[in-house]
Amino acid sequence: MAHEPLIAPSILSADFADLGTEIDAVAGSGDARADWVHVDVMDGHFVPNLTIGLPVVESLLRRTDLPLDCHLMIEDPDRWAPGYAEAGAYNVTVHVEAARDPVMLAKNLRAAGAKAGLAIKPNTPLEDYLDTLKHYDTLLIMSVEPGFGGQAFIPEVLDKVRTARRLVDTGHLKLLVEIDGGINPDTIEQAAEAGVDCFVAGSAVYGADDPARAVAALRERARAARSR
Repeated sequence: MAHEPLIAPSILSADFADLGTEIDAVAGSGDARADWVHVDVMDGHFVPNLTIGLPVVESLLRRTDLPLDCHLMIEDPDRWAPGYAEAGAYNVTVHVEAARDPVMLAKNLRAAGAKAGLAIKPNTPLEDYLDTLKHYDTLLIMSVEPGFGGQAFIPEVLDKVRTARRLVDTGHLKLLVEIDGGINPDTIEQAAEAGVDCFVAGSAVYGADDPARAVAALRERARAARSR
């Protein structure tokens, strides 16, 4: 059975000039409190866009007690990712397409105190990495091409979600199933029905007049979809 829905607002859609305040906006109580804060790190190489890096993450860790979910869209994560774990990130996700030794990297992330996450692009087959995923705590299924916010949801990736959900429910994998890209009040229902545990939402939260209320509304949509 899927986990209670986790909502992870993505600060890629927040005001970069005031990230502390933007995180505070989803750090309320009850259903309006974000479970994780999703931090998209892009290096301009693995993906064409360039965002933020470790110094900003370190500053955010001093500012908030919400768990930081760092999604590293970078080249050479084997070298750079453990630094985010050492800094105190709760979950550090690397792309299987970029990692040289993803099993060793997972061990290094865990040894540094973080959960280890493995991300796969929309066209990357899940089946090729089932043994690798036995070493990870989180599977991040990309429902857009990584690199830019505001893209449309790719529904075909839900087949991978269903496969992952089945493997978790039968005990073959022990991890959270996370989805990132184009999640809004409509698509979150499809994703929840397919078996997602954690939902990354950028513009659906930070494009709303009240980000905390948007978090609560997304959570309720996911819950309702699960109970059908």
